[in-house]
Amino acid sequence: MSAESTAATTHSKPTEGAHPLYPHLLAPLDLGHVVLKNRVLMGSMHVGLEHGLGPLTKMAAYFQRRAEGDVGLMVTGGVAPNTAGTTMPLGGKMSNRLEAWQHKVVTDAVHEAGGRIAMQILHTGRYAYHPFAVGPSAVKSPISLFKPRALSQRGIRKTIKDFADCAALAQHAGYDGVEIMGSEGYLINQFIATRTNKRSDSYGGDYDNRSRLAVEVVRAVRAAVGPEFILIFRLSMLDLVEGGSSFEEIVDLARRIEAAGASILNTGIGWHEARVPTIATLVPRAAFAWVTRRLKGEVGIPLVTSNRINMPDVAERVLAGGDADMISMARPFLADPDWVKKAEASRADEINTCIACNQACLDHIFARKRATCLVNPLACYETEWQIHPVKARRKIAVVGAGPAGLSCATTAAGRGHDVTLFEAAAQIGGQFNMARKIPGKQEFSETLRYYGRQIELTGVTLKLDTKVDADTLIAGGFDAIVLATGVSPRQVRIAGIDHAKVLSYVDVLSGGAKVGPRVAIIGAGGIGFDVAEFLTDPHAAELHGAPADATLNPENAARYYAEWGIAQDPAVRGGLTELDVPKSPREVHLCQRRTTRPGAALGKTTGWIHRASLKNRGVYLHVGCDYQLIDDAGLHLFEGEESRLLAVDTVVVCAGQEPRRELHAALTASGRPVHLIGGADVAGELDAKRAIRQGMQLATEL
Repeated sequence: MSAESTAATTHSKPTEGAHPLYPHLLAPLDLGHVVLKNRVLMGSMHVGLEHGLGPLTKMAAYFQRRAEGDVGLMVTGGVAPNTAGTTMPLGGKMSNRLEAWQHKVVTDAVHEAGGRIAMQILHTGRYAYHPFAVGPSAVKSPISLFKPRALSQRGIRKTIKDFADCAALAQHAGYDGVEIMGSEGYLINQFIATRTNKRSDSYGGDYDNRSRLAVEVVRAVRAAVGPEFILIFRLSMLDLVEGGSSFEEIVDLARRIEAAGASILNTGIGWHEARVPTIATLVPRAAFAWVTRRLKGEVGIPLVTSNRINMPDVAERVLAGGDADMISMARPFLADPDWVKKAEASRADEINTCIACNQACLDHIFARKRATCLVNPLACYETEWQIHPVKARRKIAVVGAGPAGLSCATTAAGRGHDVTLFEAAAQIGGQFNMARKIPGKQEFSETLRYYGRQIELTGVTLKLDTKVDADTLIAGGFDAIVLATGVSPRQVRIAGIDHAKVLSYVDVLSGGAKVGPRVAIIGAGGIGFDVAEFLTDPHAAELHGAPADATLNPENAARYYAEWGIAQDPAVRGGLTELDVPKSPREVHLCQRRTTRPGAALGKTTGWIHRASLKNRGVYLHVGCDYQLIDDAGLHLFEGEESRLLAVDTVVVCAGQEPRRELHAALTASGRPVHLIGGADVAGELDAKRAIRQGMQLATEL
């Protein structure tokens, strides 16, 4: 057994003086040549800061802020070893001294903050979004326009050298290690799988040949960087695609990767083209820890588990149960850079939890925009946007405790203002109180828990059950009034709209209205999809308003595996099995006026999940609808040129929203400074990303 594996085994149990709540999570990890201060790995994630001209100062500030939060080890977004491996033209690359110099500011900033950082070396292979893409074979990817060129043996040897040179340059740039990306369907993974490797030479055919590139890359990198440099290999332990690896093959490769010189094995789950959600909010917490556990005992080096672990108690449970030696989290550190510090101080209730919405991180990256975070708009904007204490304390009223109002009130109070937050309902949350009732969106409860705690910590005066009027606000002597009063469902003009069978989405999600067995939903935007999922999930009632950690329930996890065809049997190659979709308790018709694909405006990285889910549950989709009449018989409409009757018992209207601005005119007339934010400013689809950012931005300006 190597020094690294011996050290990892020695420190697998909590020692004397361990943290009372998180003894495993906050224990050091000895790799033999270096000791990590805890078992937390900030996993690799593209944020759009990995490339540019000159020193990467924005990337440096981003990682320095996380290093200040006591993360044990961080990994950058993927950096290509050569031009062919870049994600897109002019994408992040390290193949010369100039490119290494650009990163020196990053490593210096991290080390000044007392942190450690590794650079991920990622060759995209056939996933590259440019015409220079290469792969083991000329097999086009479904997520890129470009068909790759098959690498020759000479090209393979050059690629191996490029990986080694890239690692040496990373070491020269001051990185503490590198992570070799061998999973998620990128180049190394493409060589391993038969679905993408059609070669007949020494890099194709049987598994030994197909996995040869992975082993040779690790061996070459270790030779280039020496024995005291952290070398992580990200191994695809569950491909979730046809033609994926068997468990026996994964074990064999893990052992050979260890022998070739890896310090740590990280877990990769699913290819990017897999039709299985693996990181979205509907995925139960720690849903794939069992995958890493299967490899325990097969290798001696530390194993890292990943995917949907976002709170310290979950991470501790995974480590204490022996599923892994270390926890990888990426997006949770977008949401809260002080995640570890708060755990160390036993203040987990103050963590701004990642809700796995993907709206501001992955969706931004796929749109070629800089990533940030829905619940933390400061993420990736550390050099451009800071929140400073006020120079002059002001008295501020915020009306409405939805996402926009909560963001504004707590940020302003945190700066030192005297803030009163008025809310007509009996609880904070606004539209989030409906969102968290959708099966798979229980994580939204965490955001409300966070803001509830921030109200206490920042000293916001909260007045619930208070429908404040303009006269009271005018008489209150406020220096500024912020209206975050939200939205109301848009009224639609259809004959029979007042029929007893017509409900709004608010009636269904908040009012608990009775819904019949046959339903038509008018409006196929985000709210329409949410209502459809709520009405077709046979377990919606038991999850209605359940806390976020309800997803840890083994029964809920089992439903997720069954509905998306995830096999836990190690004998199943690639980890895919037949779908076992629960029968919907209702017949549901989702209708829209537009002729475009329903859900076209949903997030790029999650929209396909919602469409697939409703398709699997048998939801009928109708486009180009011209609504004529609602009566006892149902909903009469034209679908294109065809006249149809949807014989339904209930019609749910999800046709958009209108801003609520009842107080605005009177307050403006009084001469008081009045600001509109969130839905009260722009109704549109419910947009928590814009609402939270707008609330925070206004609070920094007040």
